[in-house]
Amino acid sequence: MKRTQTQLLKDHHLRSTSSRAAILSLFLQNERALSYSDIEKKIAASYDRVTVYRTLKTFLDSGVIHKVLDDGGSLKYALCDIACTVHNHHHEHVHFKCSVCGETNCLEQVGIPDIQLPTGYSANELNLLIQGVCDKCARR
Repeated sequence: MKRTQTQLLKDHHLRSTSSRAAILSLFLQNERALSYSDIEKKIAASYDRVTVYRTLKTFLDSGVIHKVLDDGGSLKYALCDIACTVHNHHHEHVHFKCSVCGETNCLEQVGIPDIQLPTGYSANELNLLIQGVCDKCARR
């Protein structure tokens, strides 16, 4: 089932505002992780920087989006899985960055393998980035 802006906001108990609708629309239209700069380029004429940052923070805190780190340490954002909530994010999946087109995508169907940390260490978050050529670029 295709998710809609209205349903996502309702599911996460968020009020609908024009900035939330505009930014959420970008995520729904793009099946890839978006950087702040990607978002800013699309809606810069309509919303100021503070509004965009606040909206992204609200979405992060509410389980609408999650952070994705790429190979350069740049932060990107992607829509959360339908099962994510404010208190429980499910992001133990692989992220894939294409070396041809530069897009970063969530591979929700590919989990991060169990990693045994040394005694005394505990993980709060797991990130696994694979780099290579995506299926779109491989077919060109």
